[in-house]
Amino acid sequence: MRIARADLADPAVRAMIEYHQRDMLAVSPPGTSFALDVSGLSGSDVTLIAAWAEDQVVGIGAMKRLSPLSAELKSMRTHPDHLGKGVASAILEELIAEARRGGIARLSLETGTSAEFVPAIRLYLKRGFAVGEPFSDYVNGPHNQCYHLELAAA
Repeated sequence: MRIARADLADPAVRAMIEYHQRDMLAVSPPGTSFALDVSGLSGSDVTLIAAWAEDQVVGIGAMKRLSPLSAELKSMRTHPDHLGKGVASAILEELIAEARRGGIARLSLETGTSAEFVPAIRLYLKRGFAVGEPFSDYVNGPHNQCYHLELAAA
């Protein structure tokens, strides 16, 4: 598996982003999905990476800088045929390394609370993220929650 920066011009990367957004809308109550589309991931404040198995995109993940010291994980997705193979973990590790290289002190994320999100939540908890207060424009509610990883102390 190869992990590297992704190009939004790559049709396979775009297809994974579109799949992620469709699935998030399908499993989230109206108004509670904050998945970014291709245009939302195109900003200069976003780092997009992908995982490839040979020439197939098997996962994506992004980090959006919120301030000089904070960033948010976005669009974490593994292709269904590659679940349980360490794709998400490898992407997460690369995004954390990228955050550290960029001087980020706190990495945050917002995710759902339903059963579909349990595998992702387990990954984040295993990596040291802790449930915390809402950040940016999020509000914790029955369908979403926020997590944080303090990199300065890690």
